[in-house]
Amino acid sequence: PPELPGDLGEVIAHLESEYPNEGCGVILRDGRGRFRIRPMKNVQDRYHAKDPVSFPRTARTAYLFDPREQYTVWEEEAPSRGEQVVCIFHSHADAGAYFSAEDREMAAPDGRPLLPDVSYLVVAVDGGRASGAKVFWWDQGGYQEAPVRFVEAKAQR
Repeated sequence: PPELPGDLGEVIAHLESEYPNEGCGVILRDGRGRFRIRPMKNVQDRYHAKDPVSFPRTARTAYLFDPREQYTVWEEEAPSRGEQVVCIFHSHADAGAYFSAEDREMAAPDGRPLLPDVSYLVVAVDGGRASGAKVFWWDQGGYQEAPVRFVEAKAQR
């Protein structure tokens, strides 16, 4: 499985704070192996309100990065700090920690990953509290998965 920060407390806190909507963000790593958590805004509701046909889901069951914020992180923030995005994280509200068909379609729209070196962390948030997490990464032509322990991280908050 891909390496993640030892303390996911900041990720968990952000995702719990977004409940009952899905929260999202990225984990970056610099050349020295140091991680940085970067919560992102979920703008799914804004797009759903403007175009419910193209964006039928709300933030309760989907996430979408703000394109300007995503550009800023990928093209300005990360390079200026010597970082790379290594993981995209999001929550599933009252739905379990799994890589949904939509998650897979967004990550690999034509059966090939858009970001082959980026993993995906999905955290189940049930009733406002994180209850489980799994990480997914592309390997051997498909997404592999592994459970992620975060109990220690929650206790440190």
